[in-house]
Amino acid sequence: MKEIGGYLELDDLVSHEYHPSAIALNTARNALVYLAKAKHISKLYIPYFLCDSVVGVCRREGIAYELYHIDESFCPSFDGQLGENEYLYVVNFYGQLTKEKILELRLKYERIIVDNVHAFFEHQVEGVDTLYSCRKFFGVPDGAYLYCDIRDIRLETDVSMNRMKHILGRYEGASASEYYNDFRSNDMLFDELTLKSMSKLTKNILGAIDYEKIKQIRNDNWRSIHERVGINNKLNVKAPNGPYMYPFWCENGAAVRKLLAEKKIYIPTLWPNVLELDGCALEKEYAKNILPLPIDQRYGEEDIERVANELKNALKV
Repeated sequence: MKEIGGYLELDDLVSHEYHPSAIALNTARNALVYLAKAKHISKLYIPYFLCDSVVGVCRREGIAYELYHIDESFCPSFDGQLGENEYLYVVNFYGQLTKEKILELRLKYERIIVDNVHAFFEHQVEGVDTLYSCRKFFGVPDGAYLYCDIRDIRLETDVSMNRMKHILGRYEGASASEYYNDFRSNDMLFDELTLKSMSKLTKNILGAIDYEKIKQIRNDNWRSIHERVGINNKLNVKAPNGPYMYPFWCENGAAVRKLLAEKKIYIPTLWPNVLELDGCALEKEYAKNILPLPIDQRYGEEDIERVANELKNALKV
């Protein structure tokens, strides 16, 4: 029986998602689970240069997998032939793969999956299975989108209310360090989350975001940081639309990270698991020495100038 009266809950916000025609799911790794079920995937070819969550999905779902290398432009170095129900998992690192390159890979291998976790604002290349993560770009606890032509898998709806503490705490003015343990605890839950539809809470928040404004801020910040430090960047980077972070490749990445942290500029090491791999010289170099500089919507020109100046100072040490 429907309750009447009592205290008010969160109101429904405007419903204006960036990927309204995609399948809304609870996590990006579960978007891959959805694809595995929908496409009856028997084997995946996965880049070495990646966190172990995709391998974890394969092990959990009983999918065979094989690892492949990337080149300096983040493109797959894969010369194998795909068998029946086998797919090439292509990661759009830092949004550096163009639509033309993705189409080229589609024509060459036919069955590819594009991981746009680093490229939320890049639209799907038509006909290519493509997945996105929401929490990499916005203050939500979970959420993913998937473009797939099979939409008849019925799912329960996830619940996110217990995964909001670190987001709400920081929004109310607390420092990231105060809620870092809550963030990490939430992060660790993702290995255990089963395939479900996106929660009402996450979907409600995502429907109210000003995407054009955020995209513009990220584009402006990329341009600003590139103008200041691009000449020192060993990577030849292209500006994506609404970029994730600015990848800056330098010598002695660990030392530079430490010096920046002393100035309260925190640079993550993406995929530290790669540092333990054998026979992956380029991937280890990238994991160790590419600094993903924050350029998201929280920052303006003054912040970007500070990051650039502190980075240049750290490079001199």
